[in-house]
Amino acid sequence: MPEDCDLIRLHTRPDTIYVSRGRTVLATDGAGTIDGANGLFVHETRLLSRYQYLIDGRVPYPVALSNVDQSSWLGYYVALPHGVETDEPDQGSGQLAPLSQRTVELYVTRAVGEGLHEDLDLTNFTQQPVAFPFEVQLDVDFADLIEAGRASDRQIQRTITHSSRTTAGAVELEFSFTAEHHFDHQGERGTARVERGVLVRIESADAPQSVDGGRVQFQIALAPHATWHACVRVLPRIDGRALAPPVACYALWPEPRQASSGPAMRVSGLGSTTMTGTVVGALEQAISDLRALRLDDLDHAPDAWTMAAGLPLYVALFGRDTLTASWQAAMAGPEAMRGSLLELARWQGTQENDWRDEQPGRMLHEAHTGPLEILNVNPRARSYSSVTTSAFFPAVLAELWHWTGDKAFVQPLIRPALDALDWLDRCCENDRDGFCRYQTRSTMGVKHQAWKDSGDAIVDDDGRQIEPPIATCEEQAFAYAARFLMAELLWSLDQGDEARRALQKARDLKARFNEKFWLDDLQFIALGLDSQGRPIRSITSNPGHCLASGIVDDARVPVIADRLMRDDLFSGWGIRTLSSSNPAYNPYSYHRGSVWPVEQGTFVLGFVRYGLHHHAERLTRAQFDTAALFDFCRLPELLAGHQRDARHPFPALYPQANSPQAWSASALVMMVQSLLGLYPYAPLHLLLVDPRLPEWLPELTLSNLRVGQAQVDLRFFRTEDGASDYRVLDVRGPLHVVRQPSPWSLTAGVGERVVDLLRSLVPGR
Repeated sequence: MPEDCDLIRLHTRPDTIYVSRGRTVLATDGAGTIDGANGLFVHETRLLSRYQYLIDGRVPYPVALSNVDQSSWLGYYVALPHGVETDEPDQGSGQLAPLSQRTVELYVTRAVGEGLHEDLDLTNFTQQPVAFPFEVQLDVDFADLIEAGRASDRQIQRTITHSSRTTAGAVELEFSFTAEHHFDHQGERGTARVERGVLVRIESADAPQSVDGGRVQFQIALAPHATWHACVRVLPRIDGRALAPPVACYALWPEPRQASSGPAMRVSGLGSTTMTGTVVGALEQAISDLRALRLDDLDHAPDAWTMAAGLPLYVALFGRDTLTASWQAAMAGPEAMRGSLLELARWQGTQENDWRDEQPGRMLHEAHTGPLEILNVNPRARSYSSVTTSAFFPAVLAELWHWTGDKAFVQPLIRPALDALDWLDRCCENDRDGFCRYQTRSTMGVKHQAWKDSGDAIVDDDGRQIEPPIATCEEQAFAYAARFLMAELLWSLDQGDEARRALQKARDLKARFNEKFWLDDLQFIALGLDSQGRPIRSITSNPGHCLASGIVDDARVPVIADRLMRDDLFSGWGIRTLSSSNPAYNPYSYHRGSVWPVEQGTFVLGFVRYGLHHHAERLTRAQFDTAALFDFCRLPELLAGHQRDARHPFPALYPQANSPQAWSASALVMMVQSLLGLYPYAPLHLLLVDPRLPEWLPELTLSNLRVGQAQVDLRFFRTEDGASDYRVLDVRGPLHVVRQPSPWSLTAGVGERVVDLLRSLVPGR
């Protein structure tokens, strides 16, 4: 395909603009108004279901609209009120529109926090006085996020109360509702109550001409170049707690959150004729997005916070999402790992609760705060319908140890990690083959509880749906990695007996896995085992996770990697979730042919682990090529799986894709960390580096990279002979930087002493 595709710019959800911070999401149409299909959501409740302006009875024309920050937005609108002279005796060589030549401007700024602050400025840029009515129209419905736009599917009745009052300099519209729900879900009985409300306060020097329900009209009179100003403050009330929007006017640059104790890592690079600029821009945006998704109400400390999974659908705590994103983005700092581990330990299962798929030791899947969840209409206020989180928790805890060496922080989380592994052990003990299987026990539980959790995700090679219970290959890989990494951590903390048990179970699982999941005729790993223990023979992306974990026998790795990069899986933009040759393939589906950036980050790590640098460079380039097509170089949640060719010079999108998405952002950070060969071991004040820079990324500089109590500035570059090297520009604190592959890498050489040490923990092995 042609190299020159400079005009391609893709927009995730092109008809929707999102402004968000924490639990507040303002979703408008492309013109910046709320038209009933979107809204202002706070704690997954739609507080405004309609919001627009009229100038002289007509909708103003939008000329330039954009986010300034994730939490702020600016819009310019123009209008031509009745009575303005429009005759143009000589328009010159252009076809000049009266709107541009005789303009009344509406300038709108928005900032969200725990509510919304909006500034409205009407300016008369004509040379004559103007007078016209200006109307703000709004409505509310308090719909749950999953009910929005589907009034016929409302699951709880709402009686909305409304009042209005006009005071000196302001008009206030107040709306509220309460609801109760009596529930009986598989033994979980009771009554839940929800109370939500919103106060809309419009402040202006002029009193409104009329107030009628959700319509507030002002009569505007402006001399030439005069301006009229109003503030709109939207103040939510959530279950008895009043929330406050940003106070300052024109707050396009939000107040910073409480600063971390360490300096922010920065990325820089040179090279106008290479991909360096794209890589730097995409990384900077990814790191910014991860911080913008921070859920402030779940902060444990300035250096311990967690994040939402993505906008607009996943503004909630998701266990596996936050752990994945914080682990993949660890190079940018340990704050998200700290906060996610602390928060998820707080939600760990303590009882047998079929409604929520909860068992003692099991880690949380999701926790929502919307009305349907608070009322317990569904179990998503505290749901455990995922296998993945329980394996990721101990693995991410070990990763935090590598980056920080913070024994005081890690030690209290050892018990929750071991309890999560115990839950995985019980899953294996209950299985005929000794593998971790999933099957929901809830009447409203998630059907598929592995990595691919959509209802039609798991199919055989004939396209047939496979019903649970199922043991998928990647969940065994995650369990293996969790036990192996915990063995290392436990040994470091002088818990030798626990370390030996964890390592023995990891090695036993690896042996069983390679016996049962290997498809010799296909030279590939089965997607999973069905309820009868038979291999699911479809060709999928799932085995890529197995490479990253190390569960695969070394001799089989090259053929698996080559298979992942064949055209039916590798689209040219990334590796598909399902082979395009499968009868169930659909490029637009959630998990049957789409491309997920989060997977690609893990796959690159796996390729580098085995020294497959060509595979890693090719896949990484594909993802940065993709990022370059999108505004802000921001990768969406997932892409459609069309093949990259002359007919498809850019990928289509999954229609409901989230953006920004935490683990799409983190995937880019993980890819670059893998190419640079960074492996921290803070307990020994050690950073291993083994850069393999491709031609399209000849140079990159990291500043304020944190390992333990040290910060280091590093420059990586290609030499004239095509090799890669590095220079330490500055070190602040105790740190040794050594050129050496990761000890978990199969190219490590003497680094394998770490693996040998772990093997020595198991007698006779």
